Amino acid sequence: MQKLNFPPYSFRFKNNQNKIAVFDDLRKKFVILTPEEWVRQHCVKFLQTEKNYPLSLINVEKQLKIAGLTKRYDIVVFQPEGNIQIIVECKAPSVKITQDTFDQIARYNLTLKANYLMVTNGLEHFYCQMDYENENYIFLKELPEYIR
Repeated sequence: MQKLNFPPYSFRFKNNQNKIAVFDDLRKKFVILTPEEWVRQHCVKFLQTEKNYPLSLINVEKQLKIAGLTKRYDIVVFQPEGNIQIIVECKAPSVKITQDTFDQIARYNLTLKANYLMVTNGLEHFYCQMDYENENYIFLKELPEYIR
């Protein structure tokens, strides 16, 4: 897999019917290693290792309903009391981050109401803080660390 713009992390792999699978610590199982999954796995490790978010507050690949449509978010980080702190949208490294990517995560956030958004293709990372009062987002250099 391609080297990403994250610190180096270690992963467990196995060959599953001639496809490489990576162990997902959150789902507690091996999942097929696609380029997007490679980004998602790195992002989870980044949130856990660099930003100190406990794995117990991180959730991946869950469905949500938006305007009657079933969608699936990549990563959500919860606050201990259950509110959503961060939504992360992961794309494969070959996918350019565009306004459409931000529109997608903004639509998810209409339902989820997170404090922060992260969009990444593993090579470029964009971080935003939500400003609900003025109905826009403020771009940040990085996400805040988890504070216990």
